[in-house]
Amino acid sequence: MSSTPVPPTLRKKVLRVLFISLLLDLISFTFILPLFPKLLEFYRDHESAQNHAEPTLLARILAGLNAYKNSFAKPINDRYDIVLLGGALGSLFSFLQAIASPIIGTLSDRYGRRTALLWSMTGNVLSVALWVAATDFRTFLASRVVGGLSEGNVQLAMAIATDISDESQRGATMALVGACFSIAFTFGPTLGAWLSTIQSVKDNPFATAAGFSLFLIVTETAYLYFCLPETLPTSSGVEKKQTNGKVVKEESEEKPRVRTNSHTLLNATHFFFILFFSGMEFSLPFMTYDLFSYGSKDTGRLLGFIGLIASLLQGSVVRRTHPLKVVKMGVVSCTVAFFLLGRVESQKGLYAAAALLAVTSATVVTGLNSLSSFEASAGERGGKLGNHRSFGQIGRSLGPLIFCSLYWWAGRETAYAAGAAGMIAVCALVFGGLKVPPGTEIVRKGKAKAT
Repeated sequence: MSSTPVPPTLRKKVLRVLFISLLLDLISFTFILPLFPKLLEFYRDHESAQNHAEPTLLARILAGLNAYKNSFAKPINDRYDIVLLGGALGSLFSFLQAIASPIIGTLSDRYGRRTALLWSMTGNVLSVALWVAATDFRTFLASRVVGGLSEGNVQLAMAIATDISDESQRGATMALVGACFSIAFTFGPTLGAWLSTIQSVKDNPFATAAGFSLFLIVTETAYLYFCLPETLPTSSGVEKKQTNGKVVKEESEEKPRVRTNSHTLLNATHFFFILFFSGMEFSLPFMTYDLFSYGSKDTGRLLGFIGLIASLLQGSVVRRTHPLKVVKMGVVSCTVAFFLLGRVESQKGLYAAAALLAVTSATVVTGLNSLSSFEASAGERGGKLGNHRSFGQIGRSLGPLIFCSLYWWAGRETAYAAGAAGMIAVCALVFGGLKVPPGTEIVRKGKAKAT
């Protein structure tokens, strides 16, 4: 039994709520990204000044990372101690999301998207509140753990976008979610860096940035509570019926869904793509520092350039192109970018590679999410999209460690050549394995047009 089409007015309302709430969430999320080096240096210096009799948790973590760093054949600059710690925390956050994503998605299939999203927001509020109060590293670490386990906004936004879209609208709706990422990563880090210069609490110099982040999250939670309707289809394989005054569930006669692309193939493609792409992302600050002596402002300018191009592509090309074509465009761009980064000698070459990475950022994950949603029936979308995101987060937790280890052991050229080879394998999966689901046309100006 197919789900009832969503009325255009309701779809428009949900899209507006989805866009605003996700933008608030992602801007808040990106505040912390440029602050990691100074933030972790603050906790290190603060604990060193305390003269603890026993090594603190942070001291033990730094000692372990330093021993790992010193095991490489080539000496690594001491400035990377903190960068490595930031990477380790990022890997922990992604690993926790990989655990939580399938659970959150399944709960949204059972209890509804709105309920699951509001519970997720409760965890997000607690996470940022802990950051506001984090005058020591343990509290800050607790905030990252809570955030990793509760961050379900993105996958639930994708499930909601799928609920309110038919197959011809799916790609354009997913592109809206991707556009939120691009806009947030263009402006969020800059705003977070500026807020960190305003010191309102002596024991936590980052309290202003954390406090504003908390304000955005609380605002988003209230907005969702009052404005977001439930979008989980009531006819997703189960019908509700009144019997003797009680509501009971009856299985409806739903035809088995014929899948064009297996979820196994889609999840594997997502995992391997993110594995190589996230490793490259994390290595960029090392490479730009070694080659061009880039500081945080230069790196922020480069990332802003990538985010701006990606947001423009999301709003134009991506939303008008079939998801499979979008994925193919992105993986080819990423492969070429890997080859360029392994040989770049000038900033012009660096920005040429960055433009290709912007194409990748705008396309691949958005397209894969759309393809995954095509293969999920109404009653399993949350779980399937949660599993799909989980595979990507596993790749994101492993990619930085593996790629940077190769970078430091064998050098830039070898590392990026290996990354390019890995992306060629991803291209083989995309071009040789993925197919266009039937009936998934892109709607343009009210008319369906096959792509």
